[in-house]
Amino acid sequence: MSAQPYTPTSASTPVDPGRDAEQLQARVTTVSRGAARAAVLGVNDGLVTTVCLVLAVAGASSGVAEVRIAGLASLIAGAFSMAAGEWISVRSQVELFDGIVNELHHLSQRNPRLLLDALTSKLEDSGLATDTAQRVATELPLEGDRFVDFTARTVFGFDPGEVGSPTVAAASSFGLFTAGAVVPLAPWFLTSGTAAIVASVTATALASLVVGGWVSKSSANPVAQGASRQLAIVLVASVVTYGIGALFGTAIG
Repeated sequence: MSAQPYTPTSASTPVDPGRDAEQLQARVTTVSRGAARAAVLGVNDGLVTTVCLVLAVAGASSGVAEVRIAGLASLIAGAFSMAAGEWISVRSQVELFDGIVNELHHLSQRNPRLLLDALTSKLEDSGLATDTAQRVATELPLEGDRFVDFTARTVFGFDPGEVGSPTVAAASSFGLFTAGAVVPLAPWFLTSGTAAIVASVTATALASLVVGGWVSKSSANPVAQGASRQLAIVLVASVVTYGIGALFGTAIG
């Protein structure tokens, strides 16, 4: 989440090509490497999963000790599960892309005409004239990383140098799930009962507003749109899970 949020340039804002290019590249790099997706998923899962579990246990009229244990168990299990899932997902993605790159290297030596035709066709689809597309394709050296990188980006839509890092994705998911889970759980270590329930829901709601607003701002959408959407999800999930917990608690009791 290190990339700066995109801010549309208004007519009164001085144009700064260097700043705009740097800002756009930072956003593309963050998204393509999977860090932004892992961050949003991690925080959201930490917030929603933990507040739902905590409220379900609290709704079943369980004591504060049971809520704390359930919340901590959810935090630990969820953080490791998210980290493992992201690592496997991104690792698989990297291996698949590496396989494509290796095949491109082989084809550049065994059947370069196939790649040149595919590259020319893609450039034509992008709006270049046929002779211009053919000239661009044939001016590239057929051997080496430069040709393979250009073909991968143009024909297959990915940059071999920016396919993502499994370690970064796993670490981001682990840390951000933990950070999200702490928000609804922390009040139960400071108070109990109704006060803890209210504090937990309030803290989670505020955090969800921040997360939803950040995502919308980074996407150049209205902040209120993402913030309200995220808040609605948290509130609905909280009411439903607390009600289910209360229902089962009454039935068991």
